[in-house]
Amino acid sequence: MNIVAMILVIIGAINWGLIGFFQFDLIAAIFGGQDAIISRIIYALVGLAGLWAIVLIPRVRHRDK
Repeated sequence: MNIVAMILVIIGAINWGLIGFFQFDLIAAIFGGQDAIISRIIYALVGLAGLWAIVLIPRVRHRDK
């Protein structure tokens, strides 16, 4: 689950970088626009993965010690 969450967080980060630098939404471009159901599902999964990644922060800090 942690690996899947991190992959989704990375996808989201890349997409936000493309939006920020080039005003290009890769997810929307691939799946038919921001309102397409598959795009919305991916956005939702990326959001949930981001919330899951918050839980990973203490685990990473604990391993560094």
